[in-house]
Amino acid sequence: MNRLNLITLGVKNMAESLKFYRDGLGFEVYVYGSETDPDVIFFNNAGTKISLFQVDQLAKDINEENPPALGQGFSGITLAYNGKSKEEVDEVFALAKKAGGKIVKNPEKVFWGGYSGYFQDPNGFYWEVAYGENWKFDENGMLIIGE
Repeated sequence: MNRLNLITLGVKNMAESLKFYRDGLGFEVYVYGSETDPDVIFFNNAGTKISLFQVDQLAKDINEENPPALGQGFSGITLAYNGKSKEEVDEVFALAKKAGGKIVKNPEKVFWGGYSGYFQDPNGFYWEVAYGENWKFDENGMLIIGE
């Protein structure tokens, strides 16, 4: 698990954030959903990727029944490791548990069609470990966005 593929920023206003990052700062982005109400936004930057997701939906993605409250151990940011198979996701969860991580959501099939779960490190940071059937990776194991 020696890479960080994705940092997700939980934002309050997706359309405003899209305008800021794409139109204001010039990031190349891929928008899923409508321009006025995006579902998720991925940045096509070098190295570790960034994504934007509605903050309340990000909390529900971690735990739909009992979403973590913003400011109570949840900063509105998650880190992600993108695996190349469901088995790799399960292996990373086994490593996290053995290392003392707290399993928050065991890997399962999720709404976007992939396989995903969450754990917390000893400091409370949330990590998503996920697999998507159509994902592609570069020669460094980094996620390719937009191809």
